[in-house]
Amino acid sequence: MSRWSFDSIWPAPAKLNLFLHVVGRRPDGYHLLQTVFRFIDRADGLRFEPRNDERIVLATPLPGVAPDSDLTVRAARLLQTATGCRRGVTIHLDKQLPMGGGLGGGSSDAATVLLALDHLWQTGLGRPALQQIGLSLGADVPVFIHGRNTFAEGVGERFTDVELPAATYLVLKPPVNVPTAAIFTAPELVRDTPAISAAAWRPGQGGNDLQSVACARFPVVAEHLNWLRQFAPQAMMTGSGACVFAAFADRREAEVVLARLPAEMSGWIADGLDEHPIAKI
Repeated sequence: MSRWSFDSIWPAPAKLNLFLHVVGRRPDGYHLLQTVFRFIDRADGLRFEPRNDERIVLATPLPGVAPDSDLTVRAARLLQTATGCRRGVTIHLDKQLPMGGGLGGGSSDAATVLLALDHLWQTGLGRPALQQIGLSLGADVPVFIHGRNTFAEGVGERFTDVELPAATYLVLKPPVNVPTAAIFTAPELVRDTPAISAAAWRPGQGGNDLQSVACARFPVVAEHLNWLRQFAPQAMMTGSGACVFAAFADRREAEVVLARLPAEMSGWIADGLDEHPIAKI
């Protein structure tokens, strides 16, 4: 029997984009991307309580987010619809990942809901079908369902898995929520970076095309990035921001830098994962 049950705390880990290039744009407006996703060991936690009705209830609503709009609730309802499942659930979310940080927290939460309830409700869809449901919720949701560190292309739905070296990451969270739409709709955003092949990519290669836009529009992101680059010149922003990060081969080096963090800045250390914590469910 699986160790995962209704009583389990199901992890929803953060991701880092080790590079992120915008290589084009589809006629429908969606941007074509290339990126490498890496999971890290900082995560939200979800617990699922069975109900005697068909309702989907979020016991821990997020400030400013209507429960019906929350990705966790939407994910569970989409799974009900796709499978004809008549079971309900109360979702308990322990939110540790910041909103608007570029760490994929909301997408990761939605993916864990789909994986967990497919298992707990025994609906049997499996990962490929769950990825299709996830893509309707957001471009980052499928990679969390996929469960592997991966080179992603298209709108984030085509994967070539990659082996990544062990690394410890120092992540800084500027005190601002960066709206993804504001970055992707910016007229100054570079949208024609030459594409590379997954086989040709190596760790440390590439940058984040969204970074200059976010830094210009949210100067506090640039401030955090500049501070971190004093110690790690390769530091960059993840996703559309606001978080910035740097990789260290030695955890002690990351701890030394974190100890020097000014009091007005917030950050933490996380280790890279080889795969999603529930990749083998």
